[in-house]
Amino acid sequence: MPGEIGRKEAFFEMTSLHTAIIDFFIRDEAGQGLVEYGLIISLIAIVSFIALVFIGNDVSTLLSTVGHST
Repeated sequence: MPGEIGRKEAFFEMTSLHTAIIDFFIRDEAGQGLVEYGLIISLIAIVSFIALVFIGNDVSTLLSTVGHST
């Protein structure tokens, strides 16, 4: 029957599409490390920015003093 062959092919295509979607969203852990590194880098940037806001003037004054002493 010609209709049966088309149905079987469609079933296998949908099954392989379903498997590909599951592999991409659930089983793929390669991007997990990249996200973790991104979170760590953003946390370091935020902490650095906050530190510069609070002690930036002191560091600037210290560097100016050292620069003028020579």
